[in-house]
Order: sequence, then structure tokens, then C-alpha cells
Amino acid sequence: MSSTPRLGLPFLSAGQAQKEVFHNEALQTLDLIVAGAVEGLPQPSPPASPAIGDCYLIDDAPTGLWVGAAQNLAAFTSAGWRFVAPREGMVFYIRSTGTFAAFRAGNWEVGEMRGSSVIIDGQQVVGGQAAAMASPAGGASVDTQARAVDQILIAMRQHGLIAP
Repeated sequence: MSSTPRLGLPFLSAGQAQKEVFHNEALQTLDLIVAGAVEGLPQPSPPASPAIGDCYLIDDAPTGLWVGAAQNLAAFTSAGWRFVAPREGMVFYIRSTGTFAAFRAGNWEVGEMRGSSVIIDGQQVVGGQAAAMASPAGGASVDTQARAVDQILIAMRQHGLIAP
């Protein structure tokens, strides 16, 4: 095996010449992905004036200097663009929006969060979707309380908290 199985970092081998080149390559890759942050949303082409250390997500139809690097991470270094293919589960902070992008099933999911519940101060405030609930019906007159309950149920359905 010439590289690590998860990140593809190059291994050094006994008697290898110029080990520093391989070691520096691994450091460059780690610098790009550890505590990863990118400048903005996935984009097709490089910015006109990137700064050394800037990192970008490449969309699925790259152009210019990024052709052939679809969905990769692109970091601008003193030696030019460095590309790293994403691995399933990689997550990067998007500086321009304050959201996150996660690589799942071969695509970047931007701004989506996954989980089974939201817990704040030890108290679950949102959990899985509940079963459907019928709107109030029946009776000779429609009262204000029934209308309010119906509006609450409509909002809960729209937000996915209860099934339609």
C-alpha cells in the first residue's frame, strides 16, 4: 500500500529518495482538509485573484483551470492549484454563508443538517416526524380555537414535524 486508505496520504518507504517531497505533499493535503473551511458555495471556475491558502468547492461542471476536477476541493498554494478528491462524509464550513457542505452519495449537500433530534440544554426540542393528525372538523359552528389549532397543524405539516 503506497498511501493511507481514507485520505490517500502518501507513505514514506525505506530507502526512498526525496522523502521530504512526499512528506510535504501529505502536509499540504492535511492543511486543506483538517478543520476544513472553504470560501463559498461550489463554483465552476477559479476566482480571478485567489490568495494563497484559499480553498474552494468545485461544482460538477468545472471550466478553465479546474477542468477534470469536478466536485473536488481546490486549494490555491504557492505552486498553483492543488486538488483533493472528496471522501464520503467530509464536511466543510462555508465562510460566505456560515453554513456547512457535506459530501454524501457522490454530491455536495449544502446547508443541510442530518440527525435524529435537536437537543438544547439537555432538552430534546425536535425529534423525528410524528404520525399524521387530522384537522378539527364537525360541529355546527367554527370557533376561533379550532381555526387556531388547524393553523398550528398546517404549520407543523409544512415543517415536516408531523406527517401530512
